[in-house]
Order: sequence, then structure tokens, then C-alpha cells
Amino acid sequence: MVPRQATVSGRGFTPSLGRVNTALSVLALLAALTALGLQLAPRFRRTAVEVVDASDLPEDALGLRHEVAALRAEAASALKHLAVVRYDAFDTASDRSVGGQLSWSLAILDDHGDGTVITSIHGRTEARTYAKSIAAWRCEQPLSPEEADAVSHARG
Repeated sequence: MVPRQATVSGRGFTPSLGRVNTALSVLALLAALTALGLQLAPRFRRTAVEVVDASDLPEDALGLRHEVAALRAEAASALKHLAVVRYDAFDTASDRSVGGQLSWSLAILDDHGDGTVITSIHGRTEARTYAKSIAAWRCEQPLSPEEADAVSHARG
């Protein structure tokens, strides 16, 4: 298929289909990043941890154990379980203009299974983006098979 080119007619400028798809993809990415920011905002509202001077550290083994336990508890809420699943959202056998596994689901979770899964469905003329909250490795909304795969891969 030959892509349509932008033309200038008496009515005005008509953009090419490729530029429209690119603009839609950029808008979908911005929407996904906004949804991610809204999902993660409560995590960053906590009080900032100040840089600790080495003289403030406990010198005894029990004090050091408490410090290590506190650091482990803090690390458990870090978003470190990530997985991306790419796929074709539509039947490419009947429509050759859509393909290349351009749709994707991204799971971003902490050790407790709390976080979000973001999905972008890429079609021929548009891209749609969705975000779903995950708590304890489960979602209140039904997950697509690809979203469930992303969460499963992130869990390890």
C-alpha cells in the first residue's frame, strides 16, 4: 500500500495518514504518562528523606539491623517490577495495513503487587491508551489477556 501524501488544495492543507498516526501516537503517549503520574502521585507526597550524615548511624549491631530493616521496608514500595507485552490488537490476516505488534501493555509494580498497567492499542487510524490500577497483584477491572501477561511477567 502506498501511503497518501499531504496535498494542498483550494480547501486547505490535508495531512498525510502517517503524520496523523504519529500525532495520535504522541497524544496517546502523553495521556499514558499523565495517567501514570496521577497513579504515582501519592507515592511522592511522602516526606522527603534527608541525607543522613555517617555520624548519625548507630554504632551497635542492633541499631544497624533496625536501619537495614527500615531500608528494606522502603525498598519494598519501590516500583521495580516492570514488564512489557507487545502484540497485534487486530486480525492482521484480514487487514495487512495494521501489524508489526504496535500495541503494548506495560505493568509497573512494587514488591506488594501495587502499581498500574498501561495499555496502548494501535489501530490504522488511531491509538487508544488505557490505565488500570493494580493492588496486591489484582485489578478491580477485568484485564485483557495481554495485560494479565504483563502483570504475570512483572511478578516473575
